[in-house]
Amino acid sequence: MKRSLRSHLVLAVVISLASAAGFAEAGDATYKAKCASCHGATGTPSAGMAKMMNIKPASDPDMQKLTVAEIVTTVKNGKGKMKPIAGLSDEQIKDVSTYFHGLK
Repeated sequence: MKRSLRSHLVLAVVISLASAAGFAEAGDATYKAKCASCHGATGTPSAGMAKMMNIKPASDPDMQKLTVAEIVTTVKNGKGKMKPIAGLSDEQIKDVSTYFHGLK
């Protein structure tokens, strides 16, 4: 009985990790295509872009406080000088928001 429970627990952890990796991969591709030009390849915008568009790096404490849902809303509706990002499905928006939220 203990062995069966342990096996199920290990399987659940593996599935969770695989799912998270899938989001990261999908979010990474969308981020590179739609976001990196302004937000930088690693979440740190260039000094000029940061100043011109008032973009904080992903590592900024204010950015780290954002939830995935708040990032989704910003991608869909825009915020400040950032315009809404067109041409993305809801799934792509969630994936890229999850990816961005994970950048440090």
